[in-house]
Amino acid sequence: MRRDVEFSEGARRVIEATRLAVASTENGLPAADQLLFALWQDESRAAEILLAAGFDEEKLNEFRKSRAAPSERDETSAGEASLEQIIRATKRYAATTAVLSELGTEHLLAGLMQSDTACREFLEQSGIRPEAIGHRRADRPASIGPPIDTDVQIAWREARSEVEESPVVAATAEAVGNSQSTGSVLRILDAAANRGREGLRVVEDFVRFQLNDAHLSGLLKRIRHELAEALALLGGASFHRMRDVAGDVGTGIQNEREYSRSTERDVVQANCKRVQESLRSLEEYGKLIDRAAAARIEQLRYRCCTIEQAVLNALDSRARLASCRLYLLVTPADCRRGLEATVKQALEGGVDVVQLRDKSTEDRKIHETAGQLREWTREAGALLIINDRADIAVVTDADGVHVGQEDLPVRDARRIMGPERLVGVSTHTIEQARQAVLEGADYIGVGPVFPSVTKQFSELAGIEFVREVAAEVSLPWFAIGGISPESVGDVVEAGAGRIAVSSAITQAEEIAEAARALRERL
Repeated sequence: MRRDVEFSEGARRVIEATRLAVASTENGLPAADQLLFALWQDESRAAEILLAAGFDEEKLNEFRKSRAAPSERDETSAGEASLEQIIRATKRYAATTAVLSELGTEHLLAGLMQSDTACREFLEQSGIRPEAIGHRRADRPASIGPPIDTDVQIAWREARSEVEESPVVAATAEAVGNSQSTGSVLRILDAAANRGREGLRVVEDFVRFQLNDAHLSGLLKRIRHELAEALALLGGASFHRMRDVAGDVGTGIQNEREYSRSTERDVVQANCKRVQESLRSLEEYGKLIDRAAAARIEQLRYRCCTIEQAVLNALDSRARLASCRLYLLVTPADCRRGLEATVKQALEGGVDVVQLRDKSTEDRKIHETAGQLREWTREAGALLIINDRADIAVVTDADGVHVGQEDLPVRDARRIMGPERLVGVSTHTIEQARQAVLEGADYIGVGPVFPSVTKQFSELAGIEFVREVAAEVSLPWFAIGGISPESVGDVVEAGAGRIAVSSAITQAEEIAEAARALRERL
């Protein structure tokens, strides 16, 4: 009788994570959905299969949302399998394929598809078939066959090591010309790969656990998976065979700066550089083996540079805007009590940021108004932002500029504003918010949430957009658009900690009191 095959450590980890999710979840999602998401989150063979098929966290979340709400379905709908049913299906499926030493996460994925109709249809849309997964050579012991005929002539030749026979070593040897250089190249690739993976994990841990940034965490995880794919093309499975820690002269070289980290920012920046340097080394020496893999690593290096900018921007902006909660947009013509009285009383009531938004006045008048606002905001210790006009922001020594989706791009605004001034950008979709983070914005406007008295919108982003940004983005952001004393509570409940308003203050009877009341709600 065939013995019961055990699950691998990774598969057991995923099963336990699914059990915990099913036991604690309040959203009524089926066990199959929880298992699929756990497989994606775990660094496993199943995650590699999903990644290769084009799956990302957003796509999986869309599938989870597509399931009917708990109130609209029975406790167990038709076609929905329990976790135990999936485990049994996995073992049955594995029993029909091959002799396995253990069941991995890929077998769980196959068992999931056998058990749950909706998951199977969802995965098959991207070309994943249960019969095409779960065949890892490394998991199969040699099958027992008939006795070997020993009446054969053996042609003896000089013994060669397994490493020397591997394709990657053969390709490297052909490129560099001798065995000593071949070993050196593989050692370089091994060391660089280890440095890169280590650095990526350090940065990802910070983004995930300190910033709580789902967007950047997802990008870093994707880079780690793509790096693993590129290393596989370079023969990464063989690198460790040439490792020689004891004989590495670099392990004895120490630099005091390596042990000096004053802040978490220092840790992040040092490891971002570590990753970029290691990727450069992998790229250059990888060209000796596989130019396509080297080109992929080059693109990963560029993406890491962008993520470094995004992470450091988030840190710097969070520090600079830490106390900024209430943002006032003023157009002189819309100030019921006049510009000066409105702004000064609003500042007294707790406004932290003032933006001059004037689309209809000539440049000279805008420049003059900006100069006055600069004096008033500086006296109150508040920030001054100029809408759209980077040139006026610079010449009036404003703290920054704010641009819309149809205005000057963030990168061009940055060239004008320089490194010290702020660049904010309006966003109306989660895709625009993600892009603004990667383009180097210092903060984003999120909206419009509600219809506005001062500005007409063809389409509202709504309160759901606020929830999406709150769940993903750690860069400072302000909810904007029609927010009033009556609706501010809904915005805060959706996750906003900062708001931008106009008429709620500029049209108020008691300006300072209106500002103070909004500030207190935050």
